[in-house]
Amino acid sequence: MDNSIYIAISRQKALQQQMNLVANNIANMNTSGYRSQHALFKEYVADQDRIAEVNDPISLVENIGQYDNTKQGDIRTTGNTLDVALNGPGFFGAVTASGIEYTRAGNFTINGLGQLVTSTGFPVANQGGAPITIPDDAQGIVIGKDGTISSEDGTIDQIMISEFENYQNLTPQGNGLYKTEDQALPATETVAMQGAVESSNVNPILEMTRMIEISRGYQSTQRLMQGEHDKQLDSIKKLSRVT
Repeated sequence: MDNSIYIAISRQKALQQQMNLVANNIANMNTSGYRSQHALFKEYVADQDRIAEVNDPISLVENIGQYDNTKQGDIRTTGNTLDVALNGPGFFGAVTASGIEYTRAGNFTINGLGQLVTSTGFPVANQGGAPITIPDDAQGIVIGKDGTISSEDGTIDQIMISEFENYQNLTPQGNGLYKTEDQALPATETVAMQGAVESSNVNPILEMTRMIEISRGYQSTQRLMQGEHDKQLDSIKKLSRVT
């Protein structure tokens, strides 16, 4: 196989991975607290011993992972009592089957058990990692800057708000949740804002532009591969006529 085919295939694979992330970003452009995701690539020089018919080193594209855009999204006022935006780098804690996970989406509600839950139904964690229960008769709920929940009768609980040394170690789990093995730190640079939510930080114009660029790149690579295929086919035909 011609070296250009190997290179083209690696590029197509990289473009497909980019397209998947762009499509996911666009699909979540209206999801509260969502952070856009982007692919990371590096040059990979193929091992000649592992690829037959290759006499010279081939420079390929290798996907080495992805990263989140950690820029804070716009904070939008809603006036809803249970909506909470985080101004700063921190994350809310949420109770899941696999332990505490983290989210920026603060459009909370109360479920049938009286628990404060995320928009996808996971209980919001308190400082001890347990679900927060709001009494049925709670009136005049106020959520303070540190996540403390109070009513006219006094303090109810406090929302877990955590910060981290390296936010790129937070791995997306779906449902707006992230997981990490890193130690969660107390929030010192994050303020809770009641009656507001953080919008997605996706730039729709930029993502649509990227989608067009990726599509064009994929098409040009496909034309290159088709051209190489046609050249090889033509060579075979000429060889058969000589034979």
